[in-house]
Amino acid sequence: NILVPDKSGETGDVVLGFDSLSGYLQTGNPYFGALVGRYANRIANGKFSLEKNSYTLAANNNGNALHGGLKGFDKVVWTAEPAEKSLALTYDSKDGEEGYPGNLHAQVIYSLTDDNELKIEYTASTDKPTPVNLTNHSYFNLSAGKSQTIENHEVILNAEKYTIVNDKLIPTGQHPAVKGTPMDFTSTKPIGKELASVKGGYDHNFVLNKSGNELSPAASVYDPSSGRLMEVTTTQPGIQFYTGNFLDGSLTGTKNGAKYVKHAGFCLETQHFPDSPNQPDFPNTILKPRETYHHTTIYKFSTK
Repeated sequence: NILVPDKSGETGDVVLGFDSLSGYLQTGNPYFGALVGRYANRIANGKFSLEKNSYTLAANNNGNALHGGLKGFDKVVWTAEPAEKSLALTYDSKDGEEGYPGNLHAQVIYSLTDDNELKIEYTASTDKPTPVNLTNHSYFNLSAGKSQTIENHEVILNAEKYTIVNDKLIPTGQHPAVKGTPMDFTSTKPIGKELASVKGGYDHNFVLNKSGNELSPAASVYDPSSGRLMEVTTTQPGIQFYTGNFLDGSLTGTKNGAKYVKHAGFCLETQHFPDSPNQPDFPNTILKPRETYHHTTIYKFSTK
């Protein structure tokens, strides 16, 4: 749950989810609220090579590996340590788990700030080279469910390029300019304006306008009906914009019995690019021993 007041001061829950743990454990949970790893997004054919070794992962999505496999980080029990305004989660992923090399020690800290921010800090270390790409997979609806879809939400993405994908949603390696295409969110645009012209809906990685791993603006989303505004900043080079294309109203155990229809929520998954272990021109996702994986993403809420 993320409880946020609207422009009239009425508090509402702006993320999709279930009423109890059993909902999250059911087959078909589309990663609501999930902490995704060891590798978020897709790896082509569930295979990659690293230091002359070949690795095979579970092909759990149209022949590709998706979101860490059959039992990714969203389906394991983390050790939790609560503090006054934060929650620290730790997990040790064993060498060979879901096909990935190396014993990986991961820590993720969720904290609330006095500026109405949800801050997520990710760190990890390994004893063998391994691909790592952690993200948050919450589905947002800033109307708090008063609007069945998010098509009227207005989006800005700080990205002048995106990574083209094939029919299995694997990047081709090209990252053309968004200008003049339905992918152009460089200025405010309702999600629904060109949604129908994007085959399958938005489910694309956008290349953020940045030079390094500095914390910088990635996206903002405004819901005119409630006045809620969400701003996303991140140290990551990319952001996956997903519009809930596979929701169909069939999920059970949802919050207050809500019917999550197609486009009922959107995701903004800060990340490294999909299939980077097989794409040498993409930013590096290989973590080596004695290195520390670290990134931060902040979701800030306000009204206007």
